[in-house]
Amino acid sequence: MANAIYPKWKEALWLQSANSNANTGTVKVALVDTGTYTYSAAHEFYSSVTGVVGTPQTIGSKTFTNGVFDGADVTFPAVSGNTAEALVFYIDTGTAGTSRLIAFMDAGVTGLPVTPNGGDITVTFNASGILAL
Repeated sequence: MANAIYPKWKEALWLQSANSNANTGTVKVALVDTGTYTYSAAHEFYSSVTGVVGTPQTIGSKTFTNGVFDGADVTFPAVSGNTAEALVFYIDTGTAGTSRLIAFMDAGVTGLPVTPNGGDITVTFNASGILAL
């Protein structure tokens, strides 16, 4: 699979649906084991995501410039479990069934795949931004 923006999020943006605004919402990123989770264009909410490794982390210092979303690098603390090959970004509402998926990334991410060893895992986002529309 290549990096992809979830089509249901793009649709939600056009329709101004609830929980689609990354600027006002809490954007989180999850490490994902692609042996357990397979990207699907039909997936809309975080409840569809399986194979999460560690605890998803909030992206701080969000910026939106010329259609590019960026934010602070994240550290996943004390991660154990399966190898993580991808990142899933979503807008967290506190409820998996309403937390809208934004993007799936498994290509061009420095440090992935990563095999947890109980230590921290830091994800350093590309200097040109996390995601561009």
